[in-house]
Amino acid sequence: MGLVTFAVSPAPTFAAQEQTAETWRALREEALAYEHGEGVPKNSEKAVALYCQGAKAGDPEARYSLGWMYMNGRGVPRSDGLAAYFFKLAADQGHVPSLKMLPFVGQPVTEPPDCLREKTFASNEVDWIFTNEKQRRLATLINRLAPEYGVSPRFAYAVAHTESNLDPNAISPKNAQGIMQLIPDTSARFNVKKPFDPEQNVRGGLAYLRWLLAYFRGDVALVAAAYNAGEGAVNHHRGIPPYAETRQYVKRILALFPQREHPFDPAITQPSPNLPQIARHMAHTEP
Repeated sequence: MGLVTFAVSPAPTFAAQEQTAETWRALREEALAYEHGEGVPKNSEKAVALYCQGAKAGDPEARYSLGWMYMNGRGVPRSDGLAAYFFKLAADQGHVPSLKMLPFVGQPVTEPPDCLREKTFASNEVDWIFTNEKQRRLATLINRLAPEYGVSPRFAYAVAHTESNLDPNAISPKNAQGIMQLIPDTSARFNVKKPFDPEQNVRGGLAYLRWLLAYFRGDVALVAAAYNAGEGAVNHHRGIPPYAETRQYVKRILALFPQREHPFDPAITQPSPNLPQIARHMAHTEP
């Protein structure tokens, strides 16, 4: 098993306050929309994931919302201990409503809730996917660079493995190039001058994944589909395009990275304007 690190952010410094507040606000608004079904299908699980991302980033309002949901069993199993944990996090930041709620929920749990934990990528998992020394060296490169872009190394590995089997010299019939199989337009978009240079290629792929994660608000299946077929195709088809190759691609990614949600930075880009329609369509279909 990999080491576990706890990633609960403190309140932001003054210099970063404006950008941080905007990130908090964007996550909170989206969480509220899913919590109450405003413009998107009601989805308590997604709301909790978004609130939790805000809580991890240090937003006292998100922490309060999670405390309230756990205290009342709204969309999650009721837990006074978890409610107290989130209320205390917010109260320690001077959030008065959270402070007032603490007497009603008793003692907080002593360990961070699962959604506030981040697991490092274990070395034996790298061996499971990559079986030769050259591939392991490239996997180490991905492991080093992925956190710079806010991308899970495991997710980046899944994409690289599916795209090229970590071949830095790979070229597809559509002229996708290198480890992350960047087409020339994508290379230009993310300033990749040498697509067959492993580090440049990986950085370009990670930058694209970071952008897609923000654009599709952390939906792994949509991000995978867009990486394969383009975000325009996902928007046009209101979800995973009906292409056999893309559908198989998404299944392979989800098999290697079995998580449906991934943290994202809402400051990177505005969400897809088609997300409400995509969410309604995806609610009735499977990838």
